Amino acid sequence: MLGYRRPDTNLFFSVISVFTLQTISRHFKDPKLVDLVGRIKGKVTANFPDFRNKDGLKTYNFWRTRPADHFPNGFLLRHFDHFRIPDDADDTAMVYLAGSPSREELLWLKDKLASHANGMKRRVRNTYPEYSELSAYSTWFGKNMYIEFDACVLSNVLYCLYHYKLPFNQHDQDSLMYIRSVIESGRYKSEPFRCAHQYPRTPLIIYHVARLIAAYNPLMLKKIKPELIEACLMLLEKEIHPMDRILLSTSLLRFGIKPAAIDIGKYTTRDFKNFWFFIAGMLTGVERRWLYKAARSRFFHMHWECEAHCWTLLAEYAVLRDIN
Repeated sequence: MLGYRRPDTNLFFSVISVFTLQTISRHFKDPKLVDLVGRIKGKVTANFPDFRNKDGLKTYNFWRTRPADHFPNGFLLRHFDHFRIPDDADDTAMVYLAGSPSREELLWLKDKLASHANGMKRRVRNTYPEYSELSAYSTWFGKNMYIEFDACVLSNVLYCLYHYKLPFNQHDQDSLMYIRSVIESGRYKSEPFRCAHQYPRTPLIIYHVARLIAAYNPLMLKKIKPELIEACLMLLEKEIHPMDRILLSTSLLRFGIKPAAIDIGKYTTRDFKNFWFFIAGMLTGVERRWLYKAARSRFFHMHWECEAHCWTLLAEYAVLRDIN
Protein backbone atom coordinates (compact mmCIF):
# COMPACT_ATOMS: atom_id res chain seq x y z
CA MET A 1 0.00 0.00 0.00
CA LEU A 2 2.96 2.31 0.57
CA GLY A 3 4.55 1.38 -2.74
CA TYR A 4 7.62 0.06 -0.93
CA ARG A 5 9.07 -2.82 -2.98
CA ARG A 6 12.41 -4.56 -2.50
CA PRO A 7 14.02 -7.73 -3.85
CA ASP A 8 14.49 -10.34 -1.15
CA THR A 9 16.85 -13.23 -0.54
CA ASN A 10 14.95 -15.95 1.30
CA LEU A 11 14.70 -19.73 1.41
CA PHE A 12 10.92 -20.00 1.24
CA PHE A 13 10.03 -19.68 -2.44
CA SER A 14 12.99 -21.70 -3.64
CA VAL A 15 12.29 -24.64 -1.37
CA ILE A 16 8.52 -24.74 -1.95
CA SER A 17 9.15 -24.59 -5.70
CA VAL A 18 11.56 -27.53 -5.49
CA PHE A 19 9.08 -29.49 -3.37
CA THR A 20 6.31 -28.89 -5.93
CA LEU A 21 8.51 -29.71 -8.92
CA GLN A 22 9.76 -32.97 -7.45
CA THR A 23 6.21 -34.09 -6.60
CA ILE A 24 5.11 -33.65 -10.22
CA SER A 25 8.34 -34.83 -11.86
CA ARG A 26 7.40 -38.49 -11.35
CA HIS A 27 4.74 -37.92 -14.00
CA PHE A 28 7.19 -36.53 -16.58
CA LYS A 29 7.70 -38.71 -19.64
CA ASP A 30 10.62 -36.66 -20.95
CA PRO A 31 13.91 -37.58 -19.19
CA LYS A 32 15.21 -34.10 -19.98
CA LEU A 33 12.52 -32.57 -17.79
CA VAL A 34 13.34 -34.95 -14.95
CA ASP A 35 17.00 -34.00 -15.30
CA LEU A 36 16.10 -30.31 -15.32
CA VAL A 37 14.19 -30.63 -12.04
CA GLY A 38 17.16 -32.50 -10.58
CA ARG A 39 19.52 -29.69 -11.54
CA ILE A 40 17.19 -27.04 -10.11
CA LYS A 41 16.94 -29.03 -6.89
CA GLY A 42 20.71 -29.36 -6.68
CA LYS A 43 21.20 -25.61 -6.97
CA VAL A 44 18.61 -24.89 -4.30
CA THR A 45 19.67 -27.54 -1.78
CA ALA A 46 23.28 -26.33 -2.04
CA ASN A 47 22.11 -23.15 -0.33
CA PHE A 48 20.32 -24.84 2.58
CA PRO A 49 23.33 -24.49 4.93
CA ASP A 50 23.12 -20.69 4.67
CA PHE A 51 19.64 -20.81 6.17
CA ARG A 52 20.23 -23.46 8.80
CA ASN A 53 19.90 -22.64 12.49
CA LYS A 54 22.70 -20.32 13.59
CA ASP A 55 23.77 -22.80 16.31
CA GLY A 56 23.89 -25.75 13.91
CA LEU A 57 20.56 -27.37 14.77
CA LYS A 58 18.55 -28.90 11.91
CA THR A 59 15.88 -26.22 11.76
CA TYR A 60 15.74 -23.54 9.08
CA ASN A 61 15.05 -19.85 8.76
CA PHE A 62 13.22 -17.74 6.20
CA TRP A 63 16.35 -15.58 5.82
CA ARG A 64 20.04 -16.36 5.82
CA THR A 65 21.55 -17.07 9.21
CA ARG A 66 25.20 -17.49 8.17
CA PRO A 67 25.72 -14.58 8.28
CA ALA A 68 22.41 -13.24 9.64
CA ASP A 69 20.72 -11.22 6.93
CA HIS A 70 17.08 -10.29 7.59
CA PHE A 71 15.42 -7.84 5.18
CA PRO A 72 18.66 -8.01 3.17
CA ASN A 73 17.79 -5.24 0.69
CA GLY A 74 15.73 -3.05 2.98
CA PHE A 75 16.60 0.46 4.07
CA LEU A 76 15.33 0.37 7.64
CA LEU A 77 14.23 -2.93 9.23
CA ARG A 78 17.45 -4.76 8.47
CA HIS A 79 19.23 -2.56 11.02
CA PHE A 80 17.06 -3.66 13.96
CA ASP A 81 17.47 -7.05 15.66
CA HIS A 82 13.85 -6.77 16.80
CA PHE A 83 12.80 -7.74 13.27
CA ARG A 84 15.07 -10.78 13.08
CA ILE A 85 12.79 -13.83 13.16
CA PRO A 86 13.51 -17.28 14.61
CA ASP A 87 13.54 -20.49 12.58
CA ASP A 88 10.09 -21.69 11.60
CA ALA A 89 8.28 -24.99 11.14
CA ASP A 90 7.14 -24.12 7.60
CA ASP A 91 10.56 -23.65 6.00
CA THR A 92 11.94 -26.52 8.06
CA ALA A 93 9.26 -28.98 6.95
CA MET A 94 9.81 -28.04 3.31
CA VAL A 95 13.59 -28.47 3.59
CA TYR A 96 13.07 -31.95 5.03
CA LEU A 97 10.64 -32.78 2.22
CA ALA A 98 13.02 -31.50 -0.45
CA GLY A 99 16.02 -33.27 1.07
CA SER A 100 16.91 -36.74 2.29
CA PRO A 101 16.94 -36.60 6.09
CA SER A 102 18.02 -39.57 8.16
CA ARG A 103 15.62 -41.34 10.50
CA GLU A 104 17.52 -39.88 13.43
CA GLU A 105 17.08 -36.35 12.08
CA LEU A 106 13.36 -36.94 11.51
CA LEU A 107 12.79 -38.18 15.04
CA TRP A 108 14.75 -35.19 16.34
CA LEU A 109 12.48 -32.87 14.31
CA LYS A 110 9.40 -34.56 15.73
CA ASP A 111 10.63 -33.91 19.27
CA LYS A 112 11.61 -30.35 18.36
CA LEU A 113 8.13 -29.60 17.02
CA ALA A 114 6.57 -31.08 20.15
CA SER A 115 8.75 -28.99 22.44
CA HIS A 116 7.41 -25.80 20.84
CA ALA A 117 3.77 -26.90 20.60
CA ASN A 118 1.03 -25.03 22.41
CA GLY A 119 1.06 -25.52 26.16
CA MET A 120 4.57 -26.94 26.38
CA LYS A 121 6.24 -23.63 27.29
CA ARG A 122 3.74 -20.96 26.35
CA ARG A 123 0.09 -20.81 25.36
CA VAL A 124 -1.46 -19.42 22.20
CA ARG A 125 -3.28 -16.12 22.54
CA ASN A 126 -3.91 -14.89 19.01
CA THR A 127 -6.60 -17.44 18.13
CA TYR A 128 -10.20 -18.25 18.93
CA PRO A 129 -10.77 -19.09 22.63
CA GLU A 130 -11.96 -22.63 21.90
CA TYR A 131 -8.58 -23.47 20.33
CA SER A 132 -6.45 -22.25 23.22
CA GLU A 133 -6.25 -25.71 24.82
CA LEU A 134 -5.24 -27.56 21.65
CA SER A 135 -1.68 -28.85 21.84
CA ALA A 136 -1.17 -28.19 18.13
CA TYR A 137 2.18 -27.28 16.61
CA SER A 138 3.27 -23.66 16.47
CA THR A 139 4.62 -21.92 13.39
CA TRP A 140 7.71 -20.76 15.24
CA PHE A 141 10.72 -22.19 16.99
CA GLY A 142 12.63 -19.93 19.38
CA LYS A 143 12.24 -19.97 23.16
CA ASN A 144 10.91 -16.41 23.40
CA MET A 145 8.57 -16.53 20.39
CA TYR A 146 4.80 -16.49 20.75
CA ILE A 147 2.70 -19.52 19.85
CA GLU A 148 0.84 -19.30 16.56
CA PHE A 149 -1.60 -21.60 14.77
CA ASP A 150 -1.67 -21.42 10.97
CA ALA A 151 -3.78 -23.90 9.00
CA CYS A 152 -1.42 -23.82 6.00
CA VAL A 153 1.76 -24.19 8.05
CA LEU A 154 0.17 -27.07 9.95
CA SER A 155 -0.81 -28.69 6.64
CA ASN A 156 2.82 -28.51 5.47
CA VAL A 157 4.17 -29.85 8.76
CA LEU A 158 1.69 -32.73 8.81
CA TYR A 159 2.45 -33.50 5.16
CA CYS A 160 6.11 -33.90 6.15
CA LEU A 161 5.29 -36.10 9.15
CA TYR A 162 2.95 -38.32 7.11
CA HIS A 163 5.45 -38.50 4.24
CA TYR A 164 8.15 -39.92 6.49
CA LYS A 165 5.69 -42.12 8.44
CA LEU A 166 6.59 -40.67 11.81
CA PRO A 167 4.75 -41.82 14.95
CA PHE A 168 1.37 -40.15 15.45
CA ASN A 169 0.85 -38.25 18.71
CA GLN A 170 -1.53 -35.82 20.43
CA HIS A 171 0.13 -32.82 18.79
CA ASP A 172 -0.67 -34.28 15.36
CA GLN A 173 -4.23 -35.04 16.45
CA ASP A 174 -4.81 -31.52 17.73
CA SER A 175 -3.20 -29.96 14.65
CA LEU A 176 -5.64 -31.90 12.46
CA MET A 177 -8.47 -30.88 14.77
CA TYR A 178 -7.58 -27.20 14.29
CA ILE A 179 -7.53 -27.56 10.50
CA ARG A 180 -10.85 -29.41 10.48
CA SER A 181 -12.53 -26.88 12.74
CA VAL A 182 -11.55 -23.75 10.79
CA ILE A 183 -12.94 -25.42 7.64
CA GLU A 184 -16.12 -26.83 9.22
CA SER A 185 -16.91 -23.53 10.93
CA GLY A 186 -16.46 -21.57 7.71
CA ARG A 187 -13.89 -19.33 9.36
CA TYR A 188 -11.43 -20.01 6.56
CA LYS A 189 -13.82 -18.05 4.36
CA SER A 190 -15.05 -15.37 6.76
CA GLU A 191 -11.79 -14.70 8.64
CA PRO A 192 -8.88 -16.31 6.77
CA PHE A 193 -6.31 -14.10 8.54
CA ARG A 194 -7.20 -15.55 11.94
CA CYS A 195 -6.96 -19.09 10.53
CA ALA A 196 -3.65 -18.69 8.70
CA HIS A 197 -1.60 -15.62 9.56
CA GLN A 198 1.06 -16.29 6.93
CA TYR A 199 -1.39 -17.34 4.19
CA PRO A 200 -4.48 -15.22 4.94
CA ARG A 201 -6.62 -15.88 1.89
CA THR A 202 -9.25 -18.55 1.34
CA PRO A 203 -7.76 -19.98 -1.92
CA LEU A 204 -4.39 -20.41 -0.20
CA ILE A 205 -5.94 -22.27 2.72
CA ILE A 206 -7.90 -24.53 0.36
CA TYR A 207 -4.79 -25.25 -1.71
CA HIS A 208 -2.69 -26.34 1.29
CA VAL A 209 -5.37 -28.40 3.03
CA ALA A 210 -6.43 -30.06 -0.24
CA ARG A 211 -2.82 -31.05 -0.92
CA LEU A 212 -2.57 -32.75 2.47
CA ILE A 213 -5.91 -34.57 2.07
CA ALA A 214 -5.16 -35.72 -1.47
CA ALA A 215 -1.78 -37.11 -0.47
CA TYR A 216 -2.58 -38.82 2.84
CA ASN A 217 -6.35 -38.58 3.42
CA PRO A 218 -6.20 -38.19 7.23
CA LEU A 219 -9.28 -39.74 8.80
CA MET A 220 -10.04 -36.58 10.75
CA LEU A 221 -10.18 -34.47 7.57
CA LYS A 222 -12.39 -36.74 5.45
CA LYS A 223 -15.58 -34.88 6.43
CA ILE A 224 -14.32 -31.50 5.20
CA LYS A 225 -13.55 -32.65 1.66
CA PRO A 226 -17.08 -31.90 0.34
CA GLU A 227 -16.94 -28.43 1.91
CA LEU A 228 -13.63 -27.67 0.19
CA ILE A 229 -14.93 -28.90 -3.15
CA GLU A 230 -18.05 -26.75 -2.87
CA ALA A 231 -15.99 -23.71 -1.91
CA CYS A 232 -13.70 -24.19 -4.92
CA LEU A 233 -16.64 -24.44 -7.32
CA MET A 234 -18.31 -21.36 -5.88
CA LEU A 235 -15.16 -19.25 -5.96
CA LEU A 236 -14.39 -20.28 -9.54
CA GLU A 237 -17.72 -18.78 -10.60
CA LYS A 238 -16.54 -15.36 -9.41
CA GLU A 239 -14.08 -12.87 -10.84
CA ILE A 240 -10.86 -13.82 -9.09
CA HIS A 241 -7.14 -13.40 -9.65
CA PRO A 242 -5.84 -15.62 -12.49
CA MET A 243 -3.44 -17.36 -10.12
CA ASP A 244 -6.17 -18.00 -7.55
CA ARG A 245 -8.05 -19.70 -10.38
CA ILE A 246 -5.01 -21.97 -10.79
CA LEU A 247 -4.87 -22.76 -7.05
CA LEU A 248 -8.57 -23.65 -6.87
CA SER A 249 -8.53 -25.69 -10.08
CA THR A 250 -5.45 -27.55 -8.89
CA SER A 251 -7.23 -28.34 -5.62
CA LEU A 252 -10.23 -29.75 -7.49
CA LEU A 253 -7.94 -31.86 -9.68
CA ARG A 254 -6.37 -33.30 -6.54
CA PHE A 255 -9.87 -34.40 -5.52
CA GLY A 256 -10.46 -36.05 -8.89
CA ILE A 257 -12.75 -33.32 -10.22
CA LYS A 258 -11.97 -31.70 -13.57
CA PRO A 259 -13.04 -28.05 -13.66
CA ALA A 260 -13.20 -25.97 -16.83
CA ALA A 261 -9.81 -25.97 -18.53
CA ILE A 262 -7.53 -22.95 -18.16
CA ASP A 263 -5.44 -21.95 -21.15
CA ILE A 264 -2.18 -21.46 -19.28
CA GLY A 265 -0.37 -20.98 -22.59
CA LYS A 266 -1.77 -17.47 -22.57
CA TYR A 267 -0.46 -16.69 -19.08
CA THR A 268 2.31 -14.10 -18.89
CA THR A 269 4.03 -12.29 -16.04
CA ARG A 270 1.17 -9.77 -16.20
CA ASP A 271 -1.05 -12.49 -14.75
CA PHE A 272 1.30 -12.80 -11.77
CA LYS A 273 1.04 -9.14 -10.80
CA ASN A 274 -0.28 -8.58 -7.28
CA PHE A 275 -0.47 -12.31 -6.63
CA TRP A 276 1.04 -12.93 -3.23
CA PHE A 277 1.40 -16.44 -1.86
CA PHE A 278 2.73 -15.49 1.55
CA ILE A 279 2.76 -12.50 3.92
CA ALA A 280 4.45 -11.26 7.05
CA GLY A 281 2.02 -9.71 9.51
CA MET A 282 3.74 -7.00 11.48
CA LEU A 283 1.26 -7.14 14.40
CA THR A 284 0.41 -10.84 14.36
CA GLY A 285 2.01 -11.61 17.69
CA VAL A 286 0.44 -8.82 19.75
CA GLU A 287 -1.65 -9.90 22.72
CA ARG A 288 -3.80 -6.79 23.22
CA ARG A 289 -7.15 -7.50 21.59
CA TRP A 290 -7.68 -4.02 20.14
CA LEU A 291 -4.24 -4.04 18.57
CA TYR A 292 -4.70 -7.53 17.16
CA LYS A 293 -7.77 -6.25 15.31
CA ALA A 294 -5.48 -3.81 13.52
CA ALA A 295 -3.21 -6.73 12.58
CA ARG A 296 -5.79 -7.83 10.00
CA SER A 297 -5.36 -4.63 8.02
CA ARG A 298 -3.30 -4.90 4.83
CA PHE A 299 -1.50 -1.77 5.99
CA PHE A 300 0.41 -4.00 8.43
CA HIS A 301 1.07 -6.82 5.93
CA MET A 302 4.17 -7.35 3.84
CA HIS A 303 3.39 -9.32 0.69
CA TRP A 304 5.91 -11.60 -1.02
CA GLU A 305 5.60 -12.29 -4.75
CA CYS A 306 7.72 -14.70 -6.79
CA GLU A 307 7.62 -15.16 -10.56
CA ALA A 308 9.48 -18.49 -10.49
CA HIS A 309 6.97 -19.96 -8.05
CA CYS A 310 4.07 -18.77 -10.21
CA TRP A 311 5.53 -20.67 -13.18
CA THR A 312 5.88 -23.68 -10.88
CA LEU A 313 2.19 -23.48 -9.94
CA LEU A 314 1.29 -23.40 -13.64
CA ALA A 315 3.44 -26.48 -14.25
CA GLU A 316 1.74 -28.26 -11.35
CA TYR A 317 -1.71 -27.44 -12.76
CA ALA A 318 -0.70 -28.63 -16.24
CA VAL A 319 0.57 -31.98 -14.96
CA LEU A 320 -2.45 -32.65 -12.73
CA ARG A 321 -4.78 -31.68 -15.57
CA ASP A 322 -2.99 -34.11 -17.85
CA ILE A 323 -3.17 -37.10 -15.50
CA ASN A 324 -6.80 -36.61 -14.42
